[in-house]
Amino acid sequence: MSLLVAILAVLLIAAVIVVISAPLRDGRRRDEVQPPERSVLEAAREAKYREIRDAELDYRTGKLSGEDYELLTSALRAEAVEILDRLAALGDESADGEAPGGETADGASPPGPP
Repeated sequence: MSLLVAILAVLLIAAVIVVISAPLRDGRRRDEVQPPERSVLEAAREAKYREIRDAELDYRTGKLSGEDYELLTSALRAEAVEILDRLAALGDESADGEAPGGETADGASPPGPP
């Protein structure tokens, strides 16, 4: 009888471990399926958005003149468009990461003019 209880306890513990670790195992598979180029481009897109927001902040705080701001943001936006085009070429229907409400995937509004 105690052998049966021990076997059932081991089976129960194994089942709990399998159920609890399922999300962790699925997460690894999703990362492996995504091509590395897409990950690099998505990181580049977010970095470029961050650069645009930083330039906007520098302009608003007076660290950049209007002329410098326009030159910098036009170059950054052109680079961002190039990244978005490359993401779209990979078949991503929402390459700019926008949700239906016009927000990016991280919940922030896309950068815009001041």
